[in-house]
Amino acid sequence: MMKVQCVLCDAVHEIDDDSLQAKRLRNRRIHMYLCQECYGRIDDNTRKRHATGSFRLFDDTKKKKKDLI
Repeated sequence: MMKVQCVLCDAVHEIDDDSLQAKRLRNRRIHMYLCQECYGRIDDNTRKRHATGSFRLFDDTKKKKKDLI
């Protein structure tokens, strides 16, 4: 078992060594671990922002710049 710490709430959890998430955390240090509660909270808040209609992704500006060139 691999011990991991959530970056938002600092809770320590154990995940299976053979899981895909553990492999990503070992091999790519940039990946961060989020516990299920924090992940769910972020997911809910993002869905609420999408529902307002004023949510924009920043990828749209890249596409507009490509069209201008």
